[in-house]
Amino acid sequence: MTIAVGETLPAASFVELGAEGPAAVTVEALTKGRRVALFAVPGAFTPTCHNKHVPSFVNAAKALSEKGVDEIVCVSVNDPFVMKAWGEATGAKAAGIRMLADPDSSFTKAVGLDFSAPPAGLHARSRRYSMLVEDGKVKVLNIEDGPGQATCSLGEVLVDQI
Repeated sequence: MTIAVGETLPAASFVELGAEGPAAVTVEALTKGRRVALFAVPGAFTPTCHNKHVPSFVNAAKALSEKGVDEIVCVSVNDPFVMKAWGEATGAKAAGIRMLADPDSSFTKAVGLDFSAPPAGLHARSRRYSMLVEDGKVKVLNIEDGPGQATCSLGEVLVDQI
């Protein structure tokens, strides 16, 4: 079942590459008592994700902060090494966007937003979406109809919804 506005995010962990190597980041630690803009993409370095979705949050980072967002987080079913490199390549890291890996898609499956597209080489990936999470609860949720679309889940759309 797909998560909905008003529901609490499930207990899960992401992986982040830090100075000491890969480290777990729990959903609870990420969201407890905080306002987080979380967006997910089907895959790092894929065309729509790389050229449109992440740049929209890089461009919206200041406006989201001004609206009281404590942190912007990008999630993808990739490994933490790829996520770190992708954050550097897109300017997301410089914009303060946290790049978190969901390598086994456990979070993605728990929120019911997984899909597979074998002809494109995408297995157990995340649908494209954005959400505003306040203290672990989903306040705004924007889910794209298809993996190649990026309209309702863009950074500027979330800014306008807050």
